[in-house]
Amino acid sequence: MLARLQQFITLSLLAAAGAWLVFYWKSSPVLACAGFVMLILGCSAFLAMELVALRFVNSNDPAPRPSWRELTSAWLGETLTAPLVFCWRQPFRSRAFPDQLSPPSVVPGRRGVVFIHGFFCNRAFWAPWLKPLQGTGHAYAAVNLEPPFASIDDYVPLIEDAVRQVTAASGLPPLLVCHSMGGLAARAWLQTMQAEARVHHVVTLGTPHRGTWLARFSHVANGRQMRLAGPWLQQLGHGLPPERHALFTCWYSNCDNIVFPVSTATLPGADNRLLRAAAHVQLAFLPQVIQATLALLDEGAQTGSKRHS
Repeated sequence: MLARLQQFITLSLLAAAGAWLVFYWKSSPVLACAGFVMLILGCSAFLAMELVALRFVNSNDPAPRPSWRELTSAWLGETLTAPLVFCWRQPFRSRAFPDQLSPPSVVPGRRGVVFIHGFFCNRAFWAPWLKPLQGTGHAYAAVNLEPPFASIDDYVPLIEDAVRQVTAASGLPPLLVCHSMGGLAARAWLQTMQAEARVHHVVTLGTPHRGTWLARFSHVANGRQMRLAGPWLQQLGHGLPPERHALFTCWYSNCDNIVFPVSTATLPGADNRLLRAAAHVQLAFLPQVIQATLALLDEGAQTGSKRHS
């Protein structure tokens, strides 16, 4: 569903930019090129506005305040990264890397992983993670959280199904890797299913664990649930067993243009890891994040023991 929507958006944008270029080229090549660039790179302007808002909203947050140089670096990184995700991989490559759940691709006894994407994304978000897992013997499943604008609670059965399949394929509790809203969906699954014993570890990348300032502008169900200190988030944190947050590693950035104030992406008692000068989507594809996360697949795999950070 989301792939079709993003195909329509991408192709419409390209058509509009091309039409502008052709229409104005004879009368004013400068205007033609300027309009073309503005249509193609318009999202970069919104990104810049988000980063400026981040710096001011984050002024009283305990996390390090980003410098203008760090914000500029994050803006450039996201400008290069986001179009690959939203205009290529997700619209046109959602089936490029199918789930790996059976022999000979899977070797029993090697831990598997469940990937859970965030808001307005689909399973193709994880392509740079799935490709290096091919041929390693590790089972994996990348879910599609659909409908895309439903309640986060509606995604619990999808995650449950993926966890069951990966566990059956590998014989071990899986690693969960979650970007943005996907981390909240994983927490909702843990709470609903009381599933601490069924997961090896949970890694979240830029997840608004305590909400985000930008969610105040959302009018869809899952967007409203991510409002700062909102009722859904408060209920999610109610009555937690003391060991749950020890299952988490939370990567977060002082330049996250979507999840701010910055410290809202952390959990008390978790292994919270700060990265500087990385924007929201960019954060998920940094080599050190990918390498450190996938290394968890071989941790305690032979004994099935759980990692507590």
